[in-house]
Amino acid sequence: MPHIRELFDLTGKVALVTGGSRGLGREIAEGLAEAGATVAITARREQWLGPTQEELRAAGLAVTAHACDVTDPAAVVALVERIVADHGALDIVVNNAGISWGGAAEEMAVENFRKVVDTNVTGTFLVSQAAARRMIPRGRGVIINTASIAGINGSAPEVLRAVGYSASKGAVIALTRQLATEWAAHGIRVNAIAPGFFPSRMTEAVIAQGGERMTADVPLGRLGRAGELKGVVLFLASDAASYITGQTLIVDGGATAW
Repeated sequence: MPHIRELFDLTGKVALVTGGSRGLGREIAEGLAEAGATVAITARREQWLGPTQEELRAAGLAVTAHACDVTDPAAVVALVERIVADHGALDIVVNNAGISWGGAAEEMAVENFRKVVDTNVTGTFLVSQAAARRMIPRGRGVIINTASIAGINGSAPEVLRAVGYSASKGAVIALTRQLATEWAAHGIRVNAIAPGFFPSRMTEAVIAQGGERMTADVPLGRLGRAGELKGVVLFLASDAASYITGQTLIVDGGATAW
C-alpha cells in the first residue's frame, strides 16, 4: 500500500491546463506544478501567457506556455503533439478554457450562444479527444473538466443570466460521464469539478450584480477563496482518486445542498 504522500505526488507527470494563464486556471496549474508535475498552460492570446509563465517559473515551478484556440481542431492536435514531443507524454489534462455571455434568454443572439457552447463544450471535447489518442496506447491518463453549479441548478435571474453558459456546463457534465464510460477500458479516468462562485475576471460583473444574494444562498456564507480548487483538482489528478471516474465534484460551499 503506497504512503499517503506518494498518492498525491505528481513528480514525473506531464499536465496540460487550458485557460491556465489567469484566474482559476492559473491556480490549478500552480497546484499541479507544486505537486511535481510539468505543466503546459494555454490561452487564446499570447500576451496573457508570458507574465504567468515567468511568475510561476520564478517560484521554481516547471511551466511552459502555448497560445491555442481550443475551438480549432488542427491547433488542438498540434498543441498535444508538441507537448508529447517536448516531454515524452501527456498524463493529465484539465479542460478549463471557457467563456460566458450574459443576457436574458429571450434576447440572447444565437451567435453568442454558439460562441459559448463552441468554446466550453466543443473545445473540451476536442482537447479530450486529442489527448485520449495519445493516452490510449499507454493505457492510462486523467482528464478533468471544469463544469459549474450553473450546469446543475438553474440560477436566479438577479444573480446570473447566462443561458449559454449554463447549458454548456450541463453539457460538460454529460460529456464527462460519456467519455468516462468509453475510455475506462483504456485506463483513462474522466471527471469534472463544478465550482460555485469564485472571484475572477470572468465573475466580477456577476458578483457585483448578485451582491448579498449570492452569499445568502451558500450555507458556508461566503464565496470561494483563492486556493480552494488546488487540492480538489490535485486529488482527482492523483493516484488518490484512482477508483473515481465519471463523477462531478461540486465545490460550492453547500449551495446545491439546499
